[in-house]
Amino acid sequence: MGELVDGIWHPGWGSSGKGGAFDRPAAPFRDQEVVPEAGRYHLYVQYACPWAHRTLITRAVRGLAHAVSLTVLGPKMGDDGWPFRPEEPDPIGPSQFLREVYLRANPHYSGKVTVPVLWDRVTGRIVNNESREVMRLLDVGLAPLAKDPVVETLAPPELRPEIERVLDEIYAPINNGVYRAGFAKTQEAYDDAVDKLFAALAHWDGVLADRPFTCGDTLTEADIALFTTCLRFDLVYYGHFKCNVRRLRDHVNLWRFVRQLYAIPAIRETCNLDEIKTHYYWSQQNVNPTRIVPAGPSEYALELEQG
Repeated sequence: MGELVDGIWHPGWGSSGKGGAFDRPAAPFRDQEVVPEAGRYHLYVQYACPWAHRTLITRAVRGLAHAVSLTVLGPKMGDDGWPFRPEEPDPIGPSQFLREVYLRANPHYSGKVTVPVLWDRVTGRIVNNESREVMRLLDVGLAPLAKDPVVETLAPPELRPEIERVLDEIYAPINNGVYRAGFAKTQEAYDDAVDKLFAALAHWDGVLADRPFTCGDTLTEADIALFTTCLRFDLVYYGHFKCNVRRLRDHVNLWRFVRQLYAIPAIRETCNLDEIKTHYYWSQQNVNPTRIVPAGPSEYALELEQG
């Protein structure tokens, strides 16, 4: 993945945390307000990244594609980090890699270079690169710009305390848990991550037995956050990250939930299964040194499409 230190790029995956466990650093750009002005904001994402995928889905279902421009980076993240595709150059300024966007915002930036990135064309800076907060900025902050949205909001005011609770509850064991398993440097760290991951999956499989969505009858940000991890589970986390106690498809209600969301055209159009596999298996040489991308699971896409 690499990182910038005082504006200088350092390739590599860095060190693990205490006891060989994977630690995810906090996102540094955290502005909480946006101006509802069409064309002002630009979103940098990659189809494979579940955190970026959250914001891509939010932009789609809230009817903001006309108002928030988009760049989808290439899936093969090598020593230089996320690359721009030759056919989709950076519209803000000449850039080969995403790190140049970060340096445009702060020439002395130190930290990881991640997606999503919400860029403000007027101020020439990064507004926010924390996916959970970008979802809310798009959904609520830019609500006046929504055009033919699929949903009126992903964060109804009366449900926000419950949405925040669920987002907190699924983050550590599930959203970040798959990474804690896949990037663990010791058996103990791996075992701890996998135990918590599958306990949490079993819990939410039970919750979804009695309701269509995590917070009840309404599609919310919490569902989008759970969906993007679950969509990738059998494709990459089961094999690549050694999360192979059970498949996602072995959790009846979670699998129904994933297929239900995938059946929404605006969401399905943001899902690129090929790029998900390519990115994880090719980019993460610390886990897959050969960069061989597996052929399967061959039946996954078909079962997903069955709805």
